[in-house]
Amino acid sequence: MPYGNISAVLSDADRDAILAKLNEAWALMPFLVNLTPDEIRGLPKMGEKSVSFVEKSLEYARGNPKLVPPYLDAGELNKDLVLVKQLQPIHNLLNQLFDALDGTFTAVGSEAYVESLSFYNTVRDAAKRNVPGSDAIYQDLRKRFPGRSGVQKAAAPQTVPSASKG
Repeated sequence: MPYGNISAVLSDADRDAILAKLNEAWALMPFLVNLTPDEIRGLPKMGEKSVSFVEKSLEYARGNPKLVPPYLDAGELNKDLVLVKQLQPIHNLLNQLFDALDGTFTAVGSEAYVESLSFYNTVRDAAKRNVPGSDAIYQDLRKRFPGRSGVQKAAAPQTVPSASKG
């Protein structure tokens, strides 16, 4: 569904409050890590179906300690599982928030850019017509579009070879 034109204001105080709360949330999770794209690609992923597999594995490991390999720490497995379950609703909410923030950021940025292009085109037209004060504005704004000529150069007249008498 297409969005309507966004016309909103975020006060500096509200922005600062949001940033403070996000920093508070970050500080409550000092165990968070940043993985490189290569590290992420190299890791097995735990999806919804995998959660029940891990839960069953932990349950079986607790009930059958003889089958637990000596290098596996069932207590650490339990901690990891508990943390995954605790992080899941936070992860879901932040994904929703990020998607909405990213969409809004993109939409508002697009609106501002399109509006600025409209102004730029008007200034460019005014500069072509020698409207006082427009050329300096046009020269400054056109730096955004390097390599493009602001005024179309007239095509060089082509000469038509005359038919030679033969």
